[in-house]
Amino acid sequence: MDGRAQNIPAVLRMLLGLVVLSTVTGLLMAGIAVPAIGASGQAAKSGVEFFNDLPSEFTVSPLAQQSRILDSKNKLIANPYDENRIIVPLKKISPTMRNAQIAIEDARFYEHGGLDLRGFTRAVVSNAQGGDVQGASTLTQQFVKVTLQEQALRAGDKEAAAAAVTKSYARKVQELKYAVNVEENFTKDQILEGYLNLVYYGDQAYGVEAAALNYFGVHASELDLAQSALLAGIVQQPGRYDPIINPKQSKARRDVVLTRMGQLGMASSEDVAKAKKTKLEDMIKKKPVKGVCHRSKQPYFCAYVMAYLQHSPEMAMLGKTPEERLKRVNQGGLTIRTSLDPDMQKIAQEEIEKAVPVGNKSNLGGAVTLVEPGTGRILAMAQASDFDKNQTNVNVDKVYGGGDYGYQFGSTAKVYGLVTALEQGMPLDGKIQVPFATNTVDATFDGPKVVGAPCGANEPWKVGNDYPIGGRQMTLSEGISKSVNTWAAQLSITVGPCNVLKTMEKMGLRSGDGKPIEGGLSNATLGTGTTTPLSLANSYAVLAASGKRCDPSPIVSITTPDKEEIEVPAPKCEQAISKDTADGAADLLKGTLRNGGTADGLWNVGERPAAGKTGTTDKHNQAWFAGFTPQVSAAVWIGNEKVADKNGKFYSLNGKCFGTYGCFSNVFGGTVSAPVWAAVMKRVTKGMPTKDFPAPSDKVKNGNLKEIPNVYARSIESAQGILKEAGFSSQVLSQINSSAPYGTVAGTAPKDRAVEGATVGLYVSLGPARKASKPVTTNPEPKPRRPRGTPPPKRD
Repeated sequence: MDGRAQNIPAVLRMLLGLVVLSTVTGLLMAGIAVPAIGASGQAAKSGVEFFNDLPSEFTVSPLAQQSRILDSKNKLIANPYDENRIIVPLKKISPTMRNAQIAIEDARFYEHGGLDLRGFTRAVVSNAQGGDVQGASTLTQQFVKVTLQEQALRAGDKEAAAAAVTKSYARKVQELKYAVNVEENFTKDQILEGYLNLVYYGDQAYGVEAAALNYFGVHASELDLAQSALLAGIVQQPGRYDPIINPKQSKARRDVVLTRMGQLGMASSEDVAKAKKTKLEDMIKKKPVKGVCHRSKQPYFCAYVMAYLQHSPEMAMLGKTPEERLKRVNQGGLTIRTSLDPDMQKIAQEEIEKAVPVGNKSNLGGAVTLVEPGTGRILAMAQASDFDKNQTNVNVDKVYGGGDYGYQFGSTAKVYGLVTALEQGMPLDGKIQVPFATNTVDATFDGPKVVGAPCGANEPWKVGNDYPIGGRQMTLSEGISKSVNTWAAQLSITVGPCNVLKTMEKMGLRSGDGKPIEGGLSNATLGTGTTTPLSLANSYAVLAASGKRCDPSPIVSITTPDKEEIEVPAPKCEQAISKDTADGAADLLKGTLRNGGTADGLWNVGERPAAGKTGTTDKHNQAWFAGFTPQVSAAVWIGNEKVADKNGKFYSLNGKCFGTYGCFSNVFGGTVSAPVWAAVMKRVTKGMPTKDFPAPSDKVKNGNLKEIPNVYARSIESAQGILKEAGFSSQVLSQINSSAPYGTVAGTAPKDRAVEGATVGLYVSLGPARKASKPVTTNPEPKPRRPRGTPPPKRD
């Protein structure tokens, strides 16, 4: 009695299985939808109604596949993906691979119409007897199942993904109905192609092309018999038969596939025997798995591009949110062409590593970015560090993978005061009175234009020079080429530090957090704010492009797998400063590279015109050089990666060693950064047409000066009032012999004209018969000395 009771569930399962088999078989053979005529009993009727109510239209969505990021010469930079899949047509899959998959999964694939009755009958009987829902799925049914799962996962529907592979009669019947629909709408070759591109081959490889490259380093079209059998055997249980994790099981499964191929006449007995002798370790040529950009030869640029695609406002066509954009990049099979020049990139990487060895123990970092003036296209982006250990890209803003703020940029900031002066009408040969200072004796800047002034200082501002200089009139050319701090300070006060900061913003310079450079005189004049090499190089490119500023961009074009172009906005460009000003500034900045400049001896300006500026920060913490030719703008940063110790004390570059450049007791922007810039630029511009910047116009040469009122023989108080009313400030310079009455104004500096708002110097008369005293507010400028036989130091 108990035994018979135990057998009842098995009998019921047997009967139910036979009903399902007869019903489904009849329905499939009759054309899917039929009335419940001839069915025996309510079970059959319910089965027919259930079957007719199932959806029959099966839609195949495009598969998720990896995208490609290419350089300007169509060389691969990276393959971003969620699923490592490369879709290929059937003709690019070797015949042995096609046969291997058919042999082990569905030998009668080309004979049935989606349902293999022989296998299905065997499975139903087995399932009915044992209670476990077994397979017997045709290759078409498997294609349906995996497609449903894939589409659900892409939609983020985990419940639907689980339902697609659950073991139940309902799911199996729905799968059958879809399979028949697929067979009606696609050819066998199309189904096989879809299957081979869809299924998972273990080790994060989806589809046969990605699997072939992953395991063997060959394309699917090149797979031999042993390789094909190994891959085909993985599909049934990817974890169990993964050749990396379980090589013994994988080899055994491979040999099963080979045996089956021999039985079916798909391979000769000799070829099967030879393939079985192939050792698994001799077949696998897999490299260690790494992240998308970790695998790239240009990892920092790769990471920048990935971040740019997700966060740049210009990439809105890829999605509304960073998450949507990343999903499209990782799954959309896009071809993303960038502006990176692989030759320039190689040169930049080589040269920066010569000065800053990767893995050095000196807290030393280095980076260089090259930009194309007039377009904003990024040509190269190199960094002297190990991406596996440090993913922070110091070349770019924080939002694109950079640090929090960037680094102080030192005297490269002086360019913006120069540009502001030219914009306000100061002529190219304009002069200003420059206070004297040394590296130990500071000049003090005081008065209403400094203390408490907008963008000024909270207290009298003390500024020193790298060596004794000042106490006289100085031209724009001398001040910028020698990088005189007191000259730059006086110039900022003259033109207005707020105006200098506005010039920085107009020319595209910003901090590493993406915000404009803000602050007071020190930020506007001496670069105590922070920035990045990309921002600085792109900002200097404005001068190379005659005042045209373009937003930096690494993206040239994006196409879909169907070769359709996704419209990529052209870089936004505008005339940031006047052409006259830009051309005039470029002409003056040539002086940095000429004799007497802070980077002299590194570049022949007469042979290939170039211009630039050195930069050294306080305490010699960071060193820069930014410069340009008409075709390329580049910024080089070499400095302390960690700015200060835990007590806030700044680290110094002084005394450090810089690879092949050697060791230096005093490090300036002209010491190593400028030589690296010159080495990079000489190589990248080789072969380019030699071009000069446009000659400065008469307008910028002559400036827009205002007449200085005649204050001769006036009292100092009266003269200052007249000058103030005319729009000038003033200061007493020194006493001189003059026919003017004693104590009155004997002359001015400048003599006749000056930019409105400029500081006019006053000479005070001693009378006609007195000997002139030393200047009352300045010091003489002694000639710098250096030991015999030593070259002049590269200063900032």
